Amino acid sequence: MLQALNEISKAHNITFNYKSDLLKGVYVVPVTENLSVNAKIKNLEQQTDFVFTRISDVVITISKPLSICGYIQDPLENPLYGATIHTKGDYAVTNEDGYFEIEVPSSDAVLTIRFIGFKTIERQARYFNLNSCEPILLLEEIEVFSSVLLNAYIIKGIDKRQNGSIAIDYSKFTLLPGLIESDVLHTVQALPSVQSVDETVSNINIRGGSNDQNLLLWDGIKMYQSSHFFGLISSFNPQMTQTATVINNGTDASFTDGVSGTIDMHSNTTIETNFKGSFGLNLLNADVFLNVPVGKKSSVQLAGRKSIDELVRTPTYDTYFERVTQHTEVQENESNVNNSNQSFDFYDTSIRWLYNPTDKDFIRLNVLLVHNDLTFDESALYNGIQESRESSISQNSLSAGFNYRRQWNDKWSTVLNVYNTDYKLQAVNANIMAEQRFLQENIVSETSAKLEGFYTQNQWQFNLGYNFTESKVTNLNDIDVPRFVRRDEEIVREQAVFAQTQFQNENKDVNVNIGARINYIEKFDELILEPRLSIRKALGNHFELEALGEFKHQNTSQIVNFQNDFLGVEKRRWQLSDNDSIPILKSKQGSIGLLYRNKGWLLDAKAYYKTVDGITTQSQSFTTKYEFEKEKGSYDVFGAEILVRKNFNNLNTWLSYAYIKNDYTFHTLEEVEFPSNFDITHAFTLGTTYSDDSWKISAGLNYRLGKPTSIPIQGNEVVENTINFDSANNERLQDYLRIDASALYKFKISKGLRSEVGISAWNISDVENPINNYYRIDAENHAVKFTRYSLGITTNAVLRVYF
Repeated sequence: MLQALNEISKAHNITFNYKSDLLKGVYVVPVTENLSVNAKIKNLEQQTDFVFTRISDVVITISKPLSICGYIQDPLENPLYGATIHTKGDYAVTNEDGYFEIEVPSSDAVLTIRFIGFKTIERQARYFNLNSCEPILLLEEIEVFSSVLLNAYIIKGIDKRQNGSIAIDYSKFTLLPGLIESDVLHTVQALPSVQSVDETVSNINIRGGSNDQNLLLWDGIKMYQSSHFFGLISSFNPQMTQTATVINNGTDASFTDGVSGTIDMHSNTTIETNFKGSFGLNLLNADVFLNVPVGKKSSVQLAGRKSIDELVRTPTYDTYFERVTQHTEVQENESNVNNSNQSFDFYDTSIRWLYNPTDKDFIRLNVLLVHNDLTFDESALYNGIQESRESSISQNSLSAGFNYRRQWNDKWSTVLNVYNTDYKLQAVNANIMAEQRFLQENIVSETSAKLEGFYTQNQWQFNLGYNFTESKVTNLNDIDVPRFVRRDEEIVREQAVFAQTQFQNENKDVNVNIGARINYIEKFDELILEPRLSIRKALGNHFELEALGEFKHQNTSQIVNFQNDFLGVEKRRWQLSDNDSIPILKSKQGSIGLLYRNKGWLLDAKAYYKTVDGITTQSQSFTTKYEFEKEKGSYDVFGAEILVRKNFNNLNTWLSYAYIKNDYTFHTLEEVEFPSNFDITHAFTLGTTYSDDSWKISAGLNYRLGKPTSIPIQGNEVVENTINFDSANNERLQDYLRIDASALYKFKISKGLRSEVGISAWNISDVENPINNYYRIDAENHAVKFTRYSLGITTNAVLRVYF
């Protein structure tokens, strides 16, 4: 070995530094002389397993890799299963005993230890005991009120918290059936409380609510656009989004909106000291992520993702495109009108700046841009002249947020969060035969500021805060022939104060959260009081009892006018409440649950009741009876959810069942009470996931009752040029069945590079699942049925490289 080093030193004029006894007894095969210096060093690394580190152009150090092991524990010395330990070139995950092993290149290497709800540790290898595997204690984050109650609630990376919410941590996430990317809005649909009646992420239904009743937060910024491909994939870049919390009930008093539920997403808050990143490519888009250190106290994170159809149009892309454009003017038009030059593009980009000026101050600045654009040409022979016009639809969001946290001492901290979010939907429908152009716009601009104070004393935690929000919504309809322009603009300002108290006894078998929020809406001079409650009590070693309750309200809803004109997307418009024809949405919810866990088994059962008042027929996605009505009402939900999971070391298997009895009440309609459009009475999910250091494999089945619908009365379908419907929602679409599978394989390319490849199959059995229907009257005065279907068999593949 020494001779080989001397020859390389002479040939390339470089110097090697190493401990005097490092090379004793080490022999290598002579290195070929005509190789480059880098190739020679790589050859020696492969032969010896030593680590060669270039200090300068002429100095290279040689060290022996170190093996580090330990047991990650909480302050009570309970093992933390699923904690992540990583260096610049390697990573490990703790097992059920909290144990890990990892190899580092030298004693100077920095190890980062993370576990959700606990403070992150960054420590050089030299400060670990290299001779034994010792316990390493993680301290709970002071500002985190609800620590994890149950790890691997469904799979690794999906945990249950003390307050009943579900936490998703993608740093330790394994895999779900049909997914090869950590798409947050697909992930949450693994929970029994979350469904999507039309299989999109833009129409998620939490406990029977419509999608506009969900509060979506990304790093504290409220989002009005949630998807790419008009609903088929999430618009939140998986490489930037690290954690997500799903709250069905018992919401923290600091949150407003979201009368059905909250999905609170956050990106990584750790300031990395090393440059790192990743590049990924699948059959829909390419993405890149970079983390760039700026000194020792700051870092910049950049992420971008873009569709690849301009380079290559894959079968996966075609399947998605056909699904989005079913029974729209992109695919169908009048017989003498042709559509061509169809083009669809989407991208998102985000920038985050993290700055830790002192040990007590943390600053975060975020910017997120989301874009979707679909265009196509309509051509026809009109008055003997061939004419062509372009129709288009675009959805864009630009959001920015500022977050400042100050830790005054061990007991007292404050957080200031300010954001502005802008959303714009624009559609241009060019009708050649009518010589008409129809421009439609929906614009939302919202600004919010929230100041919170946190105080911790023994087993008590207190939270006080103030929140101001200004929401502005603009709707435009512009027709050129005959000339018609209508522009509506509304502004609602709301102020709120809130307080919350949490108590947890010394044994941590009792956890109580009690809070209240007082909201004042200036425009309507209305004061709204909203109590919030979360109670957990351990019953022995294996049982947990929980009770949750909340009052909530929201001022925005998504109104749908004439579901199937043009593309349909342009008809889904955000609208502010006017406290009259569009009331303030108000909800009340209560639930009780029992959890059992023992020897890898988990049973979680809960029952709930929810009522939401102030809905309108226009916000409920009617496509058959009552599609054109404009009435106010409410809905009531009685539901139950059951999850059974068994953990066999590297294998997680689960079965979930959700029951919902979801009924509307509209006193001014023909039928006062009838089933909701989102009444999926029975839904089952069966899944299994296997994961180890290299492989992640998952498969599952989804089955649910068909969505309610209305049909015309047979033999008397049309009366006075109007479809004569039978009772509202007295029929159902065909039951929904889908089988999915996916697999990921991780491997190291070199010491600084690792990679993963994966494949997935969605709806393997290629079942034709109807997800919606509607009726129109044809030229012969007959009622014609149109049906939209879910994705058929859809495959995808991914290649990702981490550096």
